[in-house]
Amino acid sequence: MTAAAFLSIALIHLMAAISPGPSFVMTVRTAASDGLRAALGVAAGLGTGAIVWALAALFGLHLLFQLAPALLLAFKLAGAAFLLWIALQTWRHAREPLPAPGVAATARGALGGFRLGLLTQLSNPKPAVFFGAVFVGLVPPGSSAAALALLLLVLFVDETLWYALVARVFSLDRARAAYGRAKASVDRVFGGLIALFGLRIALG
Repeated sequence: MTAAAFLSIALIHLMAAISPGPSFVMTVRTAASDGLRAALGVAAGLGTGAIVWALAALFGLHLLFQLAPALLLAFKLAGAAFLLWIALQTWRHAREPLPAPGVAATARGALGGFRLGLLTQLSNPKPAVFFGAVFVGLVPPGSSAAALALLLLVLFVDETLWYALVARVFSLDRARAAYGRAKASVDRVFGGLIALFGLRIALG
């Protein structure tokens, strides 16, 4: 794999990671409601999920979906159901105040954030399509195992650092205070956005 091919794959993936979607909404809400630690867990979970999708694509997941369209439909419906459940929980708890800063202030810790990020990434067909169609098409045939391992590491760093930056921005005291003042409305907007993402996945 040439350096140009390597860098182009990394850059295209970064652009895909930055594009808005359920991962961005989940990171923003977690950072503002549960704090930086939980949101960094979400970021790490999203990065890990990206690696899972990349490995699945390299092992032929895209071909499997082409051969078994019903499997892709079942996967999309399961992902949509997960996002709709998250949307419902967000809406139901919209009026609950933020926990006060201090010990045990967050409802979700780093491990809980990691699980949320991983499940969000794995339930979202967007990375499945990206890695199954775009990523596999860009990786040169015959690339060495060392090159692929390094590429996977870069993809993890791409995804994780982007969402860690989002987490940091939206966990700042000013952002958290603004979120706290408008939590009921903001959570309902976030819940609505997550529900729309879920419906789009189910109907797309």
